[in-house]
Amino acid sequence: MKTIALTALAFSAVTLGACGTVSETVKGPQLTAMAYPVAVIPAQQAVIQPAPASSNSLWRAGARTFFNDQRARNVGDILTIQVDIDDSAQTQNSTDRSRTNSYEASTPSIFGLESSLGKLLPSEYNPTRALGADGSSTFSGNGSVQRSEKISVTLAATVTGVMRNGNLVIQGHQEVRTGREMRVLSVAGIVRPEDISSTNTIRHTQLAEARISYGGKGDITNMQQAPVTQNIMDKFSPF
Repeated sequence: MKTIALTALAFSAVTLGACGTVSETVKGPQLTAMAYPVAVIPAQQAVIQPAPASSNSLWRAGARTFFNDQRARNVGDILTIQVDIDDSAQTQNSTDRSRTNSYEASTPSIFGLESSLGKLLPSEYNPTRALGADGSSTFSGNGSVQRSEKISVTLAATVTGVMRNGNLVIQGHQEVRTGREMRVLSVAGIVRPEDISSTNTIRHTQLAEARISYGGKGDITNMQQAPVTQNIMDKFSPF
C-alpha cells in the first residue's frame, strides 16, 4: 500500500512539474519580468514644491554636506554590492557502535507444577533453562565533507526599507542568459549607512542577515540534477 502511495505521489509531481517545464524545454529558460520591489511600488504622492534657491551661495538648503552626497539613503535608491566569496571547509566523522545482550532464566519450581508442566511441553524441556534470549547490534558509519566555493560578482541593489535606527533594507536580483543557460544572482540584507563607501558601494561582508543565492537553470543545470521521480523516492523511501 505504501509503495502505491509513493508511486502516485511521484506521478502527480511529475505531471504538475511537466506543465511548467515544457516551455523551457522548447525555448530555454526565460528571463523574469522586471518588477518593482514590494516596498518601492510607485504610489500617488503629494508634490512638494522645491525651496527657492539662494543667490550668491554654494550651500543648498537641507544638504548634509557641502558637496552632494550620492550614497543611497532613501527607499528606492540604488547602491552597488560587491560579492567576493572564497570559502572552503573540510569535515570528517566516523562512528563505530557494537552491543551484545544475553538473558537466561530457570524455573525449577512453579508451585509444585513443574512435573505436570514437563508432561505438557516437549521432551527437550529443561527447567534450568526455561527462558533465554540473545541479541546483538552493530553499527558502523563514516562520513566526510569537502567543500570549496569561490564567487566574485558585482550587482546593483535597491533600498526597499529604512529601519527606525536608520539602517537600510536592500534587495538585488540579477539574471543573465547565455544561449540556453541562465545565471541567477540574488542578494538581500541590512546595511548601515556608515558602511556605504563614498562611491556608493558596499561589500557582502558588511550585510547583516545576508541572503546570497547564486545558481542557474537551463539545459546544463538540468543534466546535473537527478530526475524529480528519483528525488521523491530517495526522500520518502524507508530503505
